[in-house]
Amino acid sequence: MTGYLNRPIRVLVAKVGLDGHDRGAKIIATSLRDAGMEVIYTGLRQTPEMVVNAALQEDVDAIGISILSGAHMTVFPKIIHLMKEKGLNDVLVTGGGIIPDDDMKILNEMGAGKLFQPGTNTQEIVSYITQWVKENRMF
Repeated sequence: MTGYLNRPIRVLVAKVGLDGHDRGAKIIATSLRDAGMEVIYTGLRQTPEMVVNAALQEDVDAIGISILSGAHMTVFPKIIHLMKEKGLNDVLVTGGGIIPDDDMKILNEMGAGKLFQPGTNTQEIVSYITQWVKENRMF
């Protein structure tokens, strides 16, 4: 996944809050890594502040949030706000989990990228991140 950045795409994958189900996040992280991306997996029980600080420290191109707890309408807005506060305006925030379509639309309007339902083909996620970075992170 080099070419546009002259280095691999860097993605931070995180589980925020008390959601302890990380199988999906690990599958996504592995798929991204197998596609040639550098993946930083933060593990369970992260706070939005921890996620954004890690993204800043690791100089990532994208943040992927896995959320099954139903707290998406709290977690994503907080992360988006913190990213703007820290100047991470050219970093994709995407993710997936149990997120109703109406909530996805609201989160997209707030600044989240495409959000994925459980069972999404991992190649679709890889392609989305690759294309977004190609279009938005050229330097």
